[in-house]
Amino acid sequence: MAHLLGGENLTVSFATRTVLDGVTLGLEDGDRIGMVGRNGDGKSTLMRLLALRSTPDSGRVTKRGDVTVGYLDQGDVLDGDLTVGAAIVGDRADHEWAANPKIREVMGGLVGDVDWHANVHALSGGQKRRVALAKLLIEDHDVIMLDEPTNHLDVEGVAWLARHLKTRWRANQGAFLVVTHDRWFLDEVCNYTWEVHDAMVDMFDGGYAAYVLARAERDRMAAVVESKRQQLVKKELAWLRRGAPARTAKPKFRIEAANDLIADVPDPRDSVALSKMATARLGKDVLDLENVSLDFEGGAAGQKLFDNITLRLAPGERLGLVGVNGAGKSTLLKLLNGEIQPSAGKVKRGKTVVTAVLTQDVKELDDVSDLRVIEVIEREKRSFSVGGKEFTAGQLVEQLGFTKEKQWTPVSDLSGGERRRLQLLRLLVGEPNVLMLDEPTNDLDTDTLAAVEDVLDGWPGTLVVVSHDRYLLERVTDNQMALLGDGKLRGLPGGVDQYLELREAALASGAVGGGSGAPTSASGSSSSAAAPSGASEAEKREARKDLNRIDRQLGKIAQQEEKLHAQMAAKSESGDFDALGELNGKLRELLDEKEGLELEWLEAAEILGE
Repeated sequence: MAHLLGGENLTVSFATRTVLDGVTLGLEDGDRIGMVGRNGDGKSTLMRLLALRSTPDSGRVTKRGDVTVGYLDQGDVLDGDLTVGAAIVGDRADHEWAANPKIREVMGGLVGDVDWHANVHALSGGQKRRVALAKLLIEDHDVIMLDEPTNHLDVEGVAWLARHLKTRWRANQGAFLVVTHDRWFLDEVCNYTWEVHDAMVDMFDGGYAAYVLARAERDRMAAVVESKRQQLVKKELAWLRRGAPARTAKPKFRIEAANDLIADVPDPRDSVALSKMATARLGKDVLDLENVSLDFEGGAAGQKLFDNITLRLAPGERLGLVGVNGAGKSTLLKLLNGEIQPSAGKVKRGKTVVTAVLTQDVKELDDVSDLRVIEVIEREKRSFSVGGKEFTAGQLVEQLGFTKEKQWTPVSDLSGGERRRLQLLRLLVGEPNVLMLDEPTNDLDTDTLAAVEDVLDGWPGTLVVVSHDRYLLERVTDNQMALLGDGKLRGLPGGVDQYLELREAALASGAVGGGSGAPTSASGSSSSAAAPSGASEAEKREARKDLNRIDRQLGKIAQQEEKLHAQMAAKSESGDFDALGELNGKLRELLDEKEGLELEWLEAAEILGE
């Protein structure tokens, strides 16, 4: 594989803090890299260095002369006075770009429902993000760098972007580097993971699931200092192995290693025990929407956001809500919380219900901006129970990532992710029995998300989560429902995958309208349009044959390995060390052969996209 670009001995410091210290790494053709790490540990800094958008204090970034790099920043970098069309294609004539099927596919997938002639400043945050992505993806870059590309994208947009990146280049061509908290996305598109921590970068093979396994193995060998973090990683790994079937499509040798690691880890939550606790706290009645309708604010007369929907929340129920932007997910939470009243129908609320809502905004902390983190929590309560265990305010604050030093930081000095964490903590210590979370993953890193999920696992109340993060929905909720933009609420026994199938079917049948004012060539493509596969059918057939062959060979090697271990144990007991040395040599040869086959397996699986 050809080298594309890299960094040598990169060092960056801010004031007295070193963010990167002598980091050396590189990107080659075929690399699909996800970057993870805690907020503030230097992920975006490293990406800007590699994209030549900033310079290190020491070290250098090298790039092959003909390599082009496309870069998507976290912020809004579009000219707000431009129209959508001008922001994406510039002054190119329609026929120049419309004749290119790859550009049409990007247009249909990202901006098919955006008004082509609208000014950028009039767009929503999600629409601006899609316009910026479209502008980047229509260009032919050798390397693409994306900093939080899934922010403001709905489930459908995230799925489209994953599909596009997987098929944009052939298996050993091009490269991308992505920073995101969306763990499903990382698992879906990445073949390597970089973890940025403590001013250095650790590199792992595979996506997020493989990274969790490898990090668990690393942490198992670490000192007791890492024990708290290790337990959290093991619990996350337990869900990965026991969770949705899609998450278990891993090589057999990885599954066996995972089983050994999680043999002593309990299920993420005891649903029966939690249900009993929730019933005791809530009684039989929680929140019910009965034949509720709600007029569309600002819409035409008779236009309804909700049309005769019914929803009954049970004690201890854990419900996930997905839907297209503008379908009313946040509005539904407001109905359940009693902030707005329906145009028709009834909202019934149990007598003992105490609700709390985590909104997308963090302005709720403005009234405590002069306090320190620990003071905010202790102001609510000094001790409380989570999962049957008593915690002090300081212990819970530490569990969600605020170290003892950070607990004394003024709220006004917190980053966006830290404010989000504090916002959730403040809600939890109020001991609500119905918790509603509106896009809780915004601004949180993967470690903090795992900690939040760990707290929610033992929380014995009714939980409603609105999120585009598939991983979070599958992890903390037991049932999912969808708002499809037609005023109806639909159950999803098949989870998020079923939602995406319903959306694809609706788009294919024309049941969901396209964009207003976009060029025909752009709006005519649906977001479900399949891009050309990265490998030919002949290559895929050969890869399937290779997988079957390798699976058989690995099975035989496992039997031989077991037999050799038994023979070595017998020779050891008899004291025949000459024979033991000979058997040990055979075992090493066998393990070398096994490692080679495992690499072949991964290469074949990559061709098939597994």
